[in-house]
Amino acid sequence: MISYADFEKLDLRVGTITAAEKIQGADKLLRLQVDLGSEARQLVAGIAQQYAPERLPGRQVIVLANLEPRMLRGVESQGMALAADGGAGPVLLQPAVEVPAGTKVK
Repeated sequence: MISYADFEKLDLRVGTITAAEKIQGADKLLRLQVDLGSEARQLVAGIAQQYAPERLPGRQVIVLANLEPRMLRGVESQGMALAADGGAGPVLLQPAVEVPAGTKVK
């Protein structure tokens, strides 16, 4: 369990994927360009086996925006797209209806 104060530290926002591509030499990783309203971010997501990159632009996802940047396969990830364990692989979390990029998740 975490405290409510710890939960409040999470900056969860809706992002709109503007571009996606496979990362060379990585079977599971995609590089995503995501619009967070006030800024664009690059994310690395382990979803390449479930999602074709050409089908992702325009899709909205939930992003953990204040996660410390991390290098994955030589590519910097500036946040995390949230996904559920769908049994057969990750399932991206997204709002039920389209909302403006950058909308805070509460």
